[in-house]
Amino acid sequence: MARFDKVAVISKIGQTGMVPVFYHKDAQVAKHVIKACYEGGVRAFEFTNRGEFAHEVFGELAKYVAQECPDLALGVGSIVDAPTAALYIQLGACFVVGPLFNPEIAVVCNRRLVPYCPGCGTVSEIGKAQELGCDLTKLFPGDVYGPAFVKGIMAPCPWSKIMVTGGVSPTQENLSAWVKSGVFCVGMGSKLFPKDRVEACDWTYVTEKCRESLSYIRQAKA
Repeated sequence: MARFDKVAVISKIGQTGMVPVFYHKDAQVAKHVIKACYEGGVRAFEFTNRGEFAHEVFGELAKYVAQECPDLALGVGSIVDAPTAALYIQLGACFVVGPLFNPEIAVVCNRRLVPYCPGCGTVSEIGKAQELGCDLTKLFPGDVYGPAFVKGIMAPCPWSKIMVTGGVSPTQENLSAWVKSGVFCVGMGSKLFPKDRVEACDWTYVTEKCRESLSYIRQAKA
């Protein structure tokens, strides 16, 4: 079961303002990436459900995180159906993220007080997700909508908590634009983990890039 409940997870995500998004079929590589992010200040991490036997890798990561990164909320991404959400929750997922909104997943997650962050592309989708208990919704793909779209949503619906994923890069200009638009947090993947850096096992780069990105987010919020 999840090591942190919904309130604790949302708090962790909000305090840092960033959720790294990553997948690798090799659990050892994923462990190094998670540890590097954790040392850089990250406290919520999304492992995506993309490759074969991804759930088996996740199960190993969940046990690793409990020992080596005790304050980290490990979640799962790319979830589109309720059975898969239930599988990952059983393996210890602290939150569930999806590219689309599926009400059946909300029911499964709410039953266990696990945050469900569905992908939404309209104000109506966001509103419907909120009605079904989704405190945090994902704007995806972010580069299609842009910061102006978020700002437009927040004007009439200032209570909304939005995580933007896609089109987010670890630069001060990009992160500042998203934060100032009103996002609750950003999700960042490949631009935070360049393929060549991962292949070179340059974990120091990952740690420093996370630390730098979190610094930009704090500055923008201030």
